[in-house]
Amino acid sequence: MRAPAFEITRIASLAEVAAAEWDACACPEAATGRPLDPFTTHRFLSALESSGSVGPGTGWTPCHLLARQGGRITGAMPLYLKGHSQGEYIFDHHWAEAWARAGGRYYPKLQSAVPFTPVSGRRLLAATPDDAGTAAALLAAALRIAGELRLSSLHVTFCSAGESALGAGQGFLPRLSQQFHWHNRDYADFEAFLAALASRKRKAIRKERATAQAFGGSIRRLTGAQIEPAHWDAFWAFYQDTGSRKWGHPYLTRAFFDELHATMRDDILLVLAEREGRPVAGALNFIGRDALFGRYWGAVEDHPCLHFECCYHQAIDHAIDHRLSRVEAGAQGEHKLARGYLPVETHSLHWIADPGLRAAIARYLRSESAAVGDEIGALAALGPFRKGQD
Repeated sequence: MRAPAFEITRIASLAEVAAAEWDACACPEAATGRPLDPFTTHRFLSALESSGSVGPGTGWTPCHLLARQGGRITGAMPLYLKGHSQGEYIFDHHWAEAWARAGGRYYPKLQSAVPFTPVSGRRLLAATPDDAGTAAALLAAALRIAGELRLSSLHVTFCSAGESALGAGQGFLPRLSQQFHWHNRDYADFEAFLAALASRKRKAIRKERATAQAFGGSIRRLTGAQIEPAHWDAFWAFYQDTGSRKWGHPYLTRAFFDELHATMRDDILLVLAEREGRPVAGALNFIGRDALFGRYWGAVEDHPCLHFECCYHQAIDHAIDHRLSRVEAGAQGEHKLARGYLPVETHSLHWIADPGLRAAIARYLRSESAAVGDEIGALAALGPFRKGQD
């Protein structure tokens, strides 16, 4: 018997779909434990919406897709109408500028992404993860919407490698980027990890950790019920400092962190550096089934090497202690290489409406992908591990 056809509908908010129905597509593996990552869960995306971090006035207008078969939701796609290219970490500003110089209108565009979150994962969320039919139907529906609205482009960022291949087969332009991840080789402890490094790198990290931990206070790792409302007051100050320096203004609202406290404390690892009874720096991480995802860092006092300790070394400590296979430390940053984080590929997909602009971007992406591949190979060869250990 032929499977029933897909019915694709758009919703303007996660509030329009039950959490259980969305999560059955976003993280079916969570029926037996943690999701692979929490970023496409109903609770995370809802926290962005209910806190006002996305929505009216932000340049991120939700227009998520639901796929139904026989009246049952079998697929979902986080989707946004974008009024700018901020908070994406896959940069297309030059494409927008080129199209504007040619007299075109690049914005709004359509984007499937997790806002402000450069973490790879599925974007075409089928209740059966290897269901290529549902994934293809969602992608085709998003493309149809982009055409109906006469938008310049449709982008699917930080998607899986499988989704990248699927999209390339449907006429999207695949794009290759890189990040730095730390991989756990069943290390018994941090010293065992250090033993795998070249002597000079091992000594440098030991010196760096000693310098950081001599800042005059203590460093704690908190999760679940250990995290208290006052900790978010402190972290908000850290986040504002980093956001104002990096982006001009913070992407997330203060209410977002209250939502995290209410609904996601068990998904969070908060690293706090405290001095004289007061938090002075911190790093926010999210916990997945087999990985730790570093997201935000900030400080109200400047102490040598404290950033590296809170963001990278403490994350490795936690991953080893909890037998996680990797730490994903966020976008960019070749400085992570010396600390055991190696380059890995990330993927995105791009559909460009105008044939001329599309052809120019296709040429650029072919050249860029080759350069990224070469750079990954070169950086991996420069990694800190002893020969035969990387």
